[in-house]
Amino acid sequence: MSETNRLSTLSRSLSGRSVIVTGAASGMGRATAHLFADEGAHVAVADLGAERVATVVAEIRAAHGDDTAIGVTTDVADPEQLRVLVERTVAEFGGIDAVINNAGVALPTSMFAEADDYESNWATTLDINLTAHSRLVRLALPHLTESDAARVVNIASTEAIVTSAGMAAYAASKAGVVGLTKSMAVELGRHGVTANCICPGPIRTGMTDGIPDEAKQTYANRRVPLRRYGSAEEVAHITVSLCMPAAGYVNGAIIPVDGGMSIRHV
Repeated sequence: MSETNRLSTLSRSLSGRSVIVTGAASGMGRATAHLFADEGAHVAVADLGAERVATVVAEIRAAHGDDTAIGVTTDVADPEQLRVLVERTVAEFGGIDAVINNAGVALPTSMFAEADDYESNWATTLDINLTAHSRLVRLALPHLTESDAARVVNIASTEAIVTSAGMAAYAASKAGVVGLTKSMAVELGRHGVTANCICPGPIRTGMTDGIPDEAKQTYANRRVPLRRYGSAEEVAHITVSLCMPAAGYVNGAIIPVDGGMSIRHV
């Protein structure tokens, strides 16, 4: 078939694109950083803990070369460290094409908790899970608007849709991420920047490592139509797909990646 008869004209290539992934030292963030690198992108690996960050960077460089990834030890709750993350990424890769806001915490916030514990966990959760998303995008925006395929992907949770007792701050922050994404999509779309949100359900990550496998399977059998927990890579593939140039008309989408859990009635 000749090129003139091709039906597909939009690129799915991420080769040479520059991407920031927060929370990239483990779980879904690590899988996302690896997958972007597999697709030819340059990745800024951002997370707490210099050693953990260095490990992921070394893994990516071993597979794809020394110019593929940089590590930036970052506490996303600190605005100055976010500024450094953006500056380092631009200095190394020449720009920013995508921001993946993946870093998050799940701290207990029962309405019956002691006041000091509740207030501290609430503030920390909102800073990391929600406020940091807004700050990082604002810092990256001058560079995103220079890209011809600028993308923001915010990682929320199905806890924004259905929730659990004792996790008020987590649920509130993830619902906030959904609202923030919609606002970003409306405001930034006219500047060529899309914003979309992924809501992972029960996924095998560090956050769920403490749940015994038997309990995981019982929960999946009861709540998930696919009858299993998902993998970090399954979430990462949706994130990466949203950042392809060909996905340029997907804007403001809220995408559950939960095996159908959030649509199951009983």
